[in-house]
Amino acid sequence: MNVTYGSSDDLAMPFRARLIVAALSMILVCLGPALGEARPVQLVAFGDSLTAGYLLPQDQALPAVIERLLKAKGLDVAVANGGVSGDTTADGLSRIDWTIPDGTDGVILALGANDMLRGLDPAIPRANLTAIMQRLKERHIAILLVGMRAPANYGATYVEAFDGIYPELATRFGAPLYPFLLEGVTGKPDLLLTDGLHPNPVGVNIIAQKMLPIIEAFVAKLR
Repeated sequence: MNVTYGSSDDLAMPFRARLIVAALSMILVCLGPALGEARPVQLVAFGDSLTAGYLLPQDQALPAVIERLLKAKGLDVAVANGGVSGDTTADGLSRIDWTIPDGTDGVILALGANDMLRGLDPAIPRANLTAIMQRLKERHIAILLVGMRAPANYGATYVEAFDGIYPELATRFGAPLYPFLLEGVTGKPDLLLTDGLHPNPVGVNIIAQKMLPIIEAFVAKLR
């Protein structure tokens, strides 16, 4: 009896088919983002205790509240908390390279309050913030600059020099500016912790709500 088997090409077909399917699967995985399966926009809120959430649970800190508000708007955004209590702009500059990971799309930069509280020459935070923004620019990471204001009892000369840092740098680097982080909260005891400086959870929520429109616009450009 003569038994005829298929050719070697016929026997190889199932294996080749599996290779083709596997190759196509890998291509689809690699092209996923291009086909609409985009990853979340990655933001880092980079600041001091006002960002870190001084004496607050992490889920009530400003970055977490901002992330929830953005997600409630249907935006796929992750906001990492890069705040360190007590940080000056010099401290921020010293850690900018390792705190902001590769893959970060944008940074919400909110430093300078501790420089002001220590009465440092405004030239110091100006120089440090300039260096921070330059490094982020070199890494092609977008910046949303958040301003701070000096109290009137520091004197008109100091207030003008310090407050002017933020609009000046926003213009220089083409960055959107939220003029004052504590807008609507400062000077209101019911929105602050007992130290009179840091926002309580209600205050944090107010800050986040007020910042939301500019952050939404910032994210829209990143997407």
